[in-house]
Amino acid sequence: MGRLRSLMNTKWKVLLCVCVTLLVYQYGFDALRFVEGFIPMGVCPWPRDARFRHPGMDSHSPLNVWSRQDVLTCTPWGSPIVWEGTFDPEILQQEYGRRNLTIGLTVFAVGRYLEKYLEQFLETAEEHFMVGWRVIYYVFTDRPGAVPRLGLAPGRQLQTRMVENQKRWQDISMMRMHWLSQALDTAICREVQYVFCMDVDQFFIGAFGPEALAESVALLHSYFYRWTRSYVPYDRNPRSAAFLGPGEGDFYYHAAVFGGLCPRVKNLTESCFQAVLQDKRQGVEARWQEESHLNKYFWQHKPAKILSPEYCWDQAIRRRGDIRVTRLVWAEKQYRRLRQAAR
Repeated sequence: MGRLRSLMNTKWKVLLCVCVTLLVYQYGFDALRFVEGFIPMGVCPWPRDARFRHPGMDSHSPLNVWSRQDVLTCTPWGSPIVWEGTFDPEILQQEYGRRNLTIGLTVFAVGRYLEKYLEQFLETAEEHFMVGWRVIYYVFTDRPGAVPRLGLAPGRQLQTRMVENQKRWQDISMMRMHWLSQALDTAICREVQYVFCMDVDQFFIGAFGPEALAESVALLHSYFYRWTRSYVPYDRNPRSAAFLGPGEGDFYYHAAVFGGLCPRVKNLTESCFQAVLQDKRQGVEARWQEESHLNKYFWQHKPAKILSPEYCWDQAIRRRGDIRVTRLVWAEKQYRRLRQAAR
């Protein structure tokens, strides 16, 4: 019976692959993105009267995970997935307003990425990121003198951190974890309680507030949040420290946004960088550089809170019914021109 079930599963997978290939061939990738919206996500498996709280959940972060039935709003290990409609921003402002919090936001702007993206990222962050809270922007760059000087709201400041350019954009991507780990080990964790790490080639268009705070925070990738783990781009090379085998992994997380309490983020970045070094000793490179290692880390150390794709959406996917608002969106990518790099 088990062999028959396995054979049937294989046949369904082959049929699905054939259908997807025909769909893309006939109508292009836009059709695939449209069909993705109909893949069921499931609903929160926890009963309404269950004591729903991951050990790393912030007691100041009340969320109603049963308020949305069209999307998955919690995980099997007890972490909420934050969607529009699962929280009341006014209640959260009151709850967190009683605490003396400073929140850090790190961003890397190296090479041509500085001129192309940084100013828009910072300007829109001032409009939408943790508005009303003390925030310190940490800009890691190879040209601190070129960082735009913006008028910041009271209680908000900008600091620069010098980093070296690299020959390949992949090396910049992987070295980010090393540079973050070093910085978090020194001044940053004495200045802030929570810290978010974000890519620079995106910008804010909606409120990104305290509903995102938790001990450790991951983000669902906008391209893969409805796909099962069999079809997402985990690293499948057994020689890599980022390797995830069949049945491993939970969701596919996007490295464009992650965060949490500063010591937890320090541990994450240090662990991912050590995994990068292990790969270098083996003469391999993870499929998606630090994002592959991030996914391995979050499989082994479950995040206390997961942000829905509202918190980093690609507008090329167009509108979907489950995405009621968008808070952070991808900027136009010009990889071929900009990644020459970083030179």
